[in-house]
Amino acid sequence: MGPFETRGTAAARVSTAADRPFRDRVVLVTGGTKGIGLAIGLAYAQRGASCILTHRWGSADEDAIFRQFDSFDAPAPLIVEADAGDDEDTARLLDQIRTRYDSLDTIISGVAFAQVVQSIADYSKRGLTRGIEYTAWPLIELTRRAQQTFGRYPRYVVGLSSGGPDQFFANYDFAAAAKAVLETLCRYLAYRLRKDNVCVNVVRARFVRSDSLRATIGEEFIPFVESYDAGLFVEPEEVAKVVVALTSGMMDAVRGQVLMVDRGTTFSDNLMRIYEDRHVRQVGPRKGEKV
Repeated sequence: MGPFETRGTAAARVSTAADRPFRDRVVLVTGGTKGIGLAIGLAYAQRGASCILTHRWGSADEDAIFRQFDSFDAPAPLIVEADAGDDEDTARLLDQIRTRYDSLDTIISGVAFAQVVQSIADYSKRGLTRGIEYTAWPLIELTRRAQQTFGRYPRYVVGLSSGGPDQFFANYDFAAAAKAVLETLCRYLAYRLRKDNVCVNVVRARFVRSDSLRATIGEEFIPFVESYDAGLFVEPEEVAKVVVALTSGMMDAVRGQVLMVDRGTTFSDNLMRIYEDRHVRQVGPRKGEKV
């Protein structure tokens, strides 16, 4: 099995160094107990990394998470309840990690929280600020606290974003603004830490079937999109593989970048594609056409 291959079930075989290329890596994934964050944690742990996963408001089913890690014969994660928007909680989190590990090599800032906006009446300064506090600021605070706690910066820092800063997403006004701040800070943080040889990047995921997508846009969105093209959704595991590859050591020349994970659908998901597919949707495939 190669270093970026994912095992779908537990394998009864001897683990080798090649199976566990990240066996000396300590990885923090905030918002790591569900969805994309959990997929990222599993992807690292399958490759031997020691993972710390955070959550808030008792949102984690810890027993279920431990079973998932065990099913891949992966090291059990350290699960910590921590508020990503609270600097004191962040300091406590890093101190707790320090009691168990001598280093923190990788930070994945995955928490995103913003007020749902359905009209201009929902706009508020506090709502916008709160979105930035939870979505963008942790990229900076986690990185600085890691340096203060461990005496050096992590080698890799990755923030998770979406297509919201560039495209209209329903009810996403403040979330999109916060993601835009995250992406801007990524570029500047990469510049500020260039002499420390820290790789800072952002990975965007377009549409992923998740609780947050349902809560923000609505329950009807996923079946509506699937009625047009289920291929517009990417799986959490696909996003996780991109994050792992970006922090593998093979892409260290990539810094301050925003990478989109969408299977190329952002380019073609527009009125022109719908026009191209009009015959298939209305009267079935044209002669010689395959569906």
